[in-house]
Amino acid sequence: MTLEEKLGQLQQLDGTAEGEYRPEHVELARRGRLGSTLNVRGARRTTELQRVAVEESRLRIPLLFAFDVIHGYRTVFPVPLAEAASWDVRLVERNAAIAAAEAASAGVRWTFAPMVDIARDPRWGRIVEGSGEDPLLGAEMARARVRGFQGPDYGLPGKVVACAKHWVAYGAAEGGRDYNTTDVSERTLREIYFPPFKAAVDAGVGTFMSAFNDLNGLPTSANPHTLTDVLRQEWKFDGIVVSDYTSVQELVAHGLAADGREAAALALRAGVDMEMVSRLFNEHGPALVSQGRIPMAAIDEAVRRVLRIKFRLGLFDNPYASEAEENETLLRAEHLAAARQAAARSVVLLKNQAGVLPLSRSLKSIAVIGPLADDAQSLLGSWSGDGRKEEVVTLLAGLRARNIAGLRIHYAKGCEVDGESRAGFDEAVRAAKKASFVILAVGESAAMSGEAASRSSLDLPGRQLELVQAVHATGKPYAVVLMNGRPLSINWLATNAPAILETWFGGTQAGHAIADVLFGDVNPGGKLPVTFPRSVGQVPLYYNHKPTGRPPEAGNKYTSKYLDVPWTPLYPFGYGLSYTEFTLSNLRLSAARVPPGGQVTARVDVQNTGRLPGDEVVQLYIRRAAVSVTRPVKELRGFERITLQPGEMRTVEFALGPEQLGFYDHAMKFVVEPGVVDIMAGSSSETTLSTRLEIVPDNQ
Repeated sequence: MTLEEKLGQLQQLDGTAEGEYRPEHVELARRGRLGSTLNVRGARRTTELQRVAVEESRLRIPLLFAFDVIHGYRTVFPVPLAEAASWDVRLVERNAAIAAAEAASAGVRWTFAPMVDIARDPRWGRIVEGSGEDPLLGAEMARARVRGFQGPDYGLPGKVVACAKHWVAYGAAEGGRDYNTTDVSERTLREIYFPPFKAAVDAGVGTFMSAFNDLNGLPTSANPHTLTDVLRQEWKFDGIVVSDYTSVQELVAHGLAADGREAAALALRAGVDMEMVSRLFNEHGPALVSQGRIPMAAIDEAVRRVLRIKFRLGLFDNPYASEAEENETLLRAEHLAAARQAAARSVVLLKNQAGVLPLSRSLKSIAVIGPLADDAQSLLGSWSGDGRKEEVVTLLAGLRARNIAGLRIHYAKGCEVDGESRAGFDEAVRAAKKASFVILAVGESAAMSGEAASRSSLDLPGRQLELVQAVHATGKPYAVVLMNGRPLSINWLATNAPAILETWFGGTQAGHAIADVLFGDVNPGGKLPVTFPRSVGQVPLYYNHKPTGRPPEAGNKYTSKYLDVPWTPLYPFGYGLSYTEFTLSNLRLSAARVPPGGQVTARVDVQNTGRLPGDEVVQLYIRRAAVSVTRPVKELRGFERITLQPGEMRTVEFALGPEQLGFYDHAMKFVVEPGVVDIMAGSSSETTLSTRLEIVPDNQ
């Protein structure tokens, strides 16, 4: 290969948002100066461009077509934060497998997912793309998505190579402002932000994406510690690292590089293999090599990684997609059924006063009110693949599709999501007065979540709260259906609304799924993967915080709390109700004492004490105290979602070994120290049961 051809393999350029390749891509592919594209999709388009690379270039190296298949390709599943609310790793793996099959049929063989950033600040819009605030839950979701996208071998038909992003600590952006600076200790990196990425590596993820953010003084797209020391040397990752969109070029704006040539040198030396969209590797690579600033061996190694992925994908043997297969694969009936189930299992019941829900099938009339009740675009959420709003089932459509005999449905939009007009309030109140029950669909539009969608307020936007209050004043019973991509501060609703369903952005089949939950065909069993604050002023607020020397104490001013709002969350991590009731009891351990390398089994009995079948997510937490470094007040160490019939009891088991009981000491060495461990179990992070384990020295 010539140097120009080698650098071509390290170049990724974008197509149009509609999926078309650009005219220059044809000539670059013909000359061997293009290794990959993003956004180009569809069997016809990818095959046309691929033929140029494979049949007209000197070396006949196929292109690698990439796309952001984050939570579905054409069949759109709930946004990742919603999927995490299911606490169902098998469901999440299946969703990713369906997304992979659809994407691969369209010629896309590389997805920029999963996004595994831990996020503790809901102001950050990209919290919607991840799995919330906890490293264990995030790690389990990362493994599931990698397994789903890639299968046992991503070279198999219907599979794509996955990409763990954004490496690393992007979710720690100061002020919750996207692209912003991060300053994170090595301990916090290893205990909070690294685990989901390490889980992705352990699951065999093929690629990583370097992030936009500055991390402790070195932007992550030029950070040799994270890109090489940790990823390559410590974790033995041998796949591609691709820069995020123009993040190599942005090293100049960060103030690290003086110009584009320096930016290219810094990124290549740090360990970035492929440059997304900006073209500094290609523009400056020859000069950097001739000047000795980049050794040819470094270029060769990056090219070797890119070619290795292409060989593993089978692109040299089967470079083309089939339009017939694409037409047969997209939006299959079983895919839509899976999307409906996923959306329903992601719903979290936040409140259900006096059993207002589920709705009776004998209702004669319902009012469906709110700016999101018939908003198909918002239900797709951000990064919605090739999803199309005309294929989305809205809440209004889902309720109408139930065809309940004698049920009349009145609809009023009421207001815009973020508008200031009250002009639609009167119509909404009239609709409410005509109905036996009101369903209020409020929250955020899809554009308010995702990349470049940070918010300084977590309140309901616009006049939506006033709309709810106007309906509340009619005296009609009602339920609030929230659609959003982040935790919201909904204090008035929590106090006054009879029922609240958190449905997130549920995807293509969201309307059917929400209707299933409202009418009790599905008993909600989701749990919050992230804390809901009372006020944005509490942020960041997360369950696994460190203790202070003066923990909050009511009536004592000189403790760690606020003057104007409680220190506690509105809804804690792991919280979620059901239409039935569950009782947890008899938390016990297989042994009361173990050595540092030992393992113990924790068991807890769970019984459905209500009248309906339902799901419970059993959660196990630990706390270490009186050890060499301070530890969080609680740490999730296991969870399982189970289904129980009325009266049924089951024992749930959790293994606790060195991985669960250890931590990093002052020297950043992972250790299991002797001492007492509090073991806690419950239906949320506000656990109800506890017992103690003693870790004893090896000689005892």
